[in-house]
Amino acid sequence: MIKAILVGASGKMGGFITDCAANDSEIKIIAGVDKVNIGQKYPIFANFDGINTKADVIIDFSNPVLLDIILNYATRTNTAVVLATTGYNDEQIAKIKAVSKQIPIFFTFNMSIGVNLLCSLAKKAAKVLESDFDVEIIEKHHNLKIDAPSGTAIMLANAVNEQFNDSYNYEYDRHSKRAKRQKNEIGIHSVRGGTIVGEHDVIFAGRDEVITLSHQATSKEVFAVGAIRAAKFISAKKPGLYDMNDIMSF
Repeated sequence: MIKAILVGASGKMGGFITDCAANDSEIKIIAGVDKVNIGQKYPIFANFDGINTKADVIIDFSNPVLLDIILNYATRTNTAVVLATTGYNDEQIAKIKAVSKQIPIFFTFNMSIGVNLLCSLAKKAAKVLESDFDVEIIEKHHNLKIDAPSGTAIMLANAVNEQFNDSYNYEYDRHSKRAKRQKNEIGIHSVRGGTIVGEHDVIFAGRDEVITLSHQATSKEVFAVGAIRAAKFISAKKPGLYDMNDIMSF
C-alpha cells in the first residue's frame, strides 16, 4: 500500500483526489496539509511540523508559494513528490529541476492523461507538417483562474517548439501591433469565463487547409485521476524529474 500526504487537502481538487484514492486499493492518504480542516477521514495539519508518520509520496494541489516548504520537507524525509500545482515561475521551475537530483519529482503542467496525449500529438503534427503551417494555441478556463496563459498552453507550445529546435517565439498579444504574422512564432491566446474547466486547441493553419487538435475537460476529476496515477508511479522511483511521458506509451 502506497502512503500519501495530500497538500491542499481541503480544496476542491483535494476532495477529488481524496475520492479517487478511496476507490483505489493501491494507495491511501494518511495525512493532509491545509490551513483549513474540513474533517476528512485522515488527519489534516496546518503545516508539515505536525506530521509524525512516514509517507511514500507527497501529492501537491495547493499554491506555488508553498513550493519551498514542500521541497524542504520532501528532501529532509526522502519522500517522492507529485507537483500538480500550476503557476510556477522560471526560478521555481529551475529549483524543481535542481531538487529532482536528490528526490524523485513528478512535474507536469497538466495532470490530465488526455491533455498529455494532446501534447504528444501536437509534437508529432509539428514534426510532420514542419514550418509550412502556422501554429496558434487557444486555451479557455473559468473566470477564477489567475494565471494566463495556462501552464498547459505553454506546455503545448514548448512541445511544438521543440520540433523547431526552440527557434520559435511566443506571441501573447497582437492587439498593440500592426504587422503581419511572423513565420517563426506561436500565437497563444487566453479566454476566461464562466465555469470552463479547461479547453485547449492547437491549430495548424496551412495553405488552404487547417488542422485542429482539441481537448476538453468537463470535470476536474480528470486531474485527480492523473495525479493518483503519477503518485503510484513515482513512489518507488530513483531521484529524477518525471512526467506523464514516462508512464504513458504514445
